[in-house]
Amino acid sequence: MSKTNANSGATLLEDPEDFYRPPGNRDSEARTSRRARQADPEDDAGEPFLRARRRVPVRRGLLPAWARGGWGKLVLAGGVLVALGVVAAMILGVRSFLDHDPRFRIDSSASIQTLGNSQLSRGDLLSVFGSDIGRNLFFVPLTKRRSELEQISWVEKATVMRLMPNQLRVAIVERKPIAFVQVRGRVDLADEDGVILTMTPQQMASRRYSFPVVSGINPADPLSVRGARMHGYQRFIGELDATGEQISAQLSEVDLSDPDDVRATVPANGSDLLLHFGDEGFVSRWRNYQAHIAQWQQQYPHLASIDLRYEHEVVLKMAGDPGTSSAPGPETKPADKPAAPAPPPATHATPAAHSSPATHPAVHSSPAAHTAPTHSAAHKPAKHAAPAKHEPTKHGTPDKIHPKQGAA
Repeated sequence: MSKTNANSGATLLEDPEDFYRPPGNRDSEARTSRRARQADPEDDAGEPFLRARRRVPVRRGLLPAWARGGWGKLVLAGGVLVALGVVAAMILGVRSFLDHDPRFRIDSSASIQTLGNSQLSRGDLLSVFGSDIGRNLFFVPLTKRRSELEQISWVEKATVMRLMPNQLRVAIVERKPIAFVQVRGRVDLADEDGVILTMTPQQMASRRYSFPVVSGINPADPLSVRGARMHGYQRFIGELDATGEQISAQLSEVDLSDPDDVRATVPANGSDLLLHFGDEGFVSRWRNYQAHIAQWQQQYPHLASIDLRYEHEVVLKMAGDPGTSSAPGPETKPADKPAAPAPPPATHATPAAHSSPATHPAVHSSPAAHTAPTHSAAHKPAKHAAPAKHEPTKHGTPDKIHPKQGAA
């Protein structure tokens, strides 16, 4: 315990040990006594309960103290307006500098870079930017120029960008031709989506393209129709060339007019021979044609068309009959309109080995028989006929052959 002398203001310690007691011991004793009081609350019954005061947060305004008054608010508002005016003036000044400074002007076509063009010339691309020569770089409408570039048939995709301080970069992706197409009496090119690609004969000759000529692609048809037909053409060519023999190189023309019947023209003995492939099994049907074409041409010198769509049989059509049309088209099924028996033209004479009537009894008894006198008319109108034994007939042919008179 300690006492204070009122006269001198000095403090006297009754117990000197308290002076030398370390502060840590006092704290530990205080904690000990607090725990004792909590354990025995009756000892503190006489002491008042002291509650800690709750701290109330004080909200401070956004404005500084000097701006809370009337004049302070006016001064602050004036400062804000001045700052906004300075920023607006700086923006206008920078824009005026960029718009009118001659260093950002496209002086000539040399300031326009072109990338990715092999079929198109640089002049073809620069023709889109003719009005931009002498214009400020920032005034060139990039979106419009890109759209104009993609209107060129050869351009599949285009990109236009600015290069500081006064240049443009034009990058394009060109379309790739995969076939020749006949359009209004001239031969053009077409890509996989059916887009017609125009090119002069001199340019075609210089690039040495080697494609079949595709018919059935009409520019008046929607692009979706042309694209579907060209995708069928790609499937046809892809299956033929999958063997590595480059069979497509032997085709001179491919007709895509009928999606269910791909027709191809091949040269044979100085003339064109039309082959009907249908829409599947292209390689097997080509093998059948290759295996028997020599025998068919020897037996039928005026052979014009071979329909390979039927299983274990083929349908042959002859050329030179004035009573039929010379335009190629789908076969007329005997079930729809049976042909009356008629003597064959002289050009379709049967070889002497088959001239004996005893070897071909009653071959013309059916009203649906074809006009050839030496073969049965068992023409099956279904696309996939019932399986038949693949054996040589009496005439030595490996398949059932139904010769038809008339042009292909």
